[in-house]
Parts: sequence; structure tokens; C-alpha cells
Amino acid sequence: MQDDIQQIANRFKEVILNGTWIANTNYKDQLSNLDWKTATTEFQSLNTIAVLAQHIHYYINGINTVFKGGTLDIKDKYSFDFAAITSQEQWTAFLDLFWKDAEEFAFLIEQMPQEKLKEVFVDEKYGTYQRNIDGIIEHSYYHLGQIVLIKKILNDN
Repeated sequence: MQDDIQQIANRFKEVILNGTWIANTNYKDQLSNLDWKTATTEFQSLNTIAVLAQHIHYYINGINTVFKGGTLDIKDKYSFDFAAITSQEQWTAFLDLFWKDAEEFAFLIEQMPQEKLKEVFVDEKYGTYQRNIDGIIEHSYYHLGQIVLIKKILNDN
């Protein structure tokens, strides 16, 4: 049964840190060698790459807090509100935090007892732990696709 937990953790790691099976890429691959100016470049009314990455990190970080026994303090209405990144140092610091928090998220899943997956996540309206972990994975792929497309648009201009 613990193999299920490991599979879920691996699915999360695939989209953020090291996988290529579903999208042939991942966040770390797309963002690690991206300079801050490209990451913060606006194109029409689309979110910037930096904002999309920060958005995904916002949810990972918020759910990590719950996994560690804390409260759910994140709110959808704040999930795109971030201070502007204005230097390579800030971008690099954000990415370092993103990778660290993603690794912690995967580790916390790996430590989770199998039966926890079926438990209510904070409140019944949010469903189970399983649903929320799957939601993070699916949400991450959704925005990864946007990041890939925005990078292609910016590279063509």
C-alpha cells in the first residue's frame, strides 16, 4: 500500500522537479535557466511566467503548512498577488524556495500513512487529502502548459 503513496509523491515530483513522462518537461527544467527579465516579461493580458510559478508555489507552500499540522491560510483571491521580481537575485531566491518547498511537499506525502489519503482535508468542502494532492498535480500541469507556451511566444518576439 505504501507504494500508492510513493506513486503519488513521484507524480508530484514529475511535474515540478524532474519528470518528462506527461509533458516532456517540468517546472525546474523550464525555469532554472530562465533569466528574471524573461520570467517577468508581460505579453498581452497573459500572466507572466514568474507570476504563474509563484501562483503554483503559493498553493504548494499553503498545503505544506496543513501537512505539517498547521491551518489552511491560503485563499484563492490572493493566489496571484505577489511583489514584483526586479532582479536576478530575487528570481533565483524564489526558485530556490520553490524547489525546496516542492521537495518538502513530496517528502511529506511520502511520510503520510496510506489511510490519510481518504481523510477529509481541513473541511469537507475541500474533499480528501487525495483530492487535494491530485488537484495540485493537475493544477501544476495546467500552468506548466501556459509557461511553455509563453516562453515560446517570448522567444519568437
